[in-house]
Amino acid sequence: MNFVFISPHFPTNMWLYCRALHQNGVRVLGIADTLLENLQPELRNSLTDYCQVNNLEDGAELIRAIGYFTWRWGKMDWLESNNEYWLEQDAWLREQFNIETGPRPQQMATWRRKSGMKALYEKAGIPTAPWILADTLDNARAFAQKAGYPLIVKPDGGVGASGTYRIRDDRELINFFDHLPDQPYIIERCVFGEICSYDALIGSQGQPLYETGNVTQGNIMDFVNDRLNCVFYIPPRPADDLVEAGRRCVAAWGVRSRSIHFEFFRLDRDQEGLGKKGDVVGLEVNMRPSGGYTSDMINYAGSVDIYRMWADMICYDHVHLNPDRQTYYCVFLGRRDFRSYVHPNRELERDWQHRLVMSARMPRALADTMGDQVYLARCLDKAELDAFVDYGCKET
Repeated sequence: MNFVFISPHFPTNMWLYCRALHQNGVRVLGIADTLLENLQPELRNSLTDYCQVNNLEDGAELIRAIGYFTWRWGKMDWLESNNEYWLEQDAWLREQFNIETGPRPQQMATWRRKSGMKALYEKAGIPTAPWILADTLDNARAFAQKAGYPLIVKPDGGVGASGTYRIRDDRELINFFDHLPDQPYIIERCVFGEICSYDALIGSQGQPLYETGNVTQGNIMDFVNDRLNCVFYIPPRPADDLVEAGRRCVAAWGVRSRSIHFEFFRLDRDQEGLGKKGDVVGLEVNMRPSGGYTSDMINYAGSVDIYRMWADMICYDHVHLNPDRQTYYCVFLGRRDFRSYVHPNRELERDWQHRLVMSARMPRALADTMGDQVYLARCLDKAELDAFVDYGCKET
């Protein structure tokens, strides 16, 4: 099997997917914009061949690189980056080389555009926030009169909470249109609830091979805009209604042979037109693994190797799970350097060393979202998780 892996060096955990493929006997062919000798040794050892390009956004360079792989190794069977940023380019490259094991460009409108996702959520029978495109101020004002403030504005093709804002009143709406970004935006009614996800490995017939998910304590948009502590966790197993909603979305989108991260709201109050407190409402779909440290958290929570299972999905269309494995709650805590905590980092690391599985400084590019100093803790139950979060977030 010939597998082209785009940008196997970034994010830094991508090499683990390459290693798992290599261990399964796959010919892994990497393309990145750095010298081969700059790749970490573990990644170099997992690659059968490698092409350096000057710019990963230059389609002509990528076509030449894949053309070289094809000349040397034969037809390409798979092409993937596992990265939202390259999703559309991956689809275009598959079409250029007739690689049938992944989405093509015509699917990107409902895979990448939040506006395009709405119709498929409706097909899946899952409510979403009412919305309009941010075209004119007059239309936005009319929408605000119907939906009420606050409103949420977000890039139609954005990733995560980047560029997402809460509009509290007419003055802020006018200000938004006075500085309207040079990209398509949508305006949504604000949904009140916690964010939770359905993360899964999906087989070649749309069947779930492994299902998990996370729960966020707070709102990612507020983590970014208000620089709050970032807290989310992976429970031992996802809630039944979240699994049901996730599977319906998988069917609506026609997902095959992919790792996915689908986001939902769980309403924290009754909201007219959306549902009752506790109901699940669609937020957005991400046709790739969850970012950051979430893959590691999935491993700690489920006592699994998600990278190995992903490679087994690619190669064998099934995964092996030990039925006797121990499961946990794995929690992410991201703290801010400018905040004054009752328990400083050294004290937290001493008192919770029996539960900590990681302590790290977050790279500057991710710190605004995730926090400056981050911890992963593996807890036996929800009560212990809550105690850890209370201890770590208490401020002077």
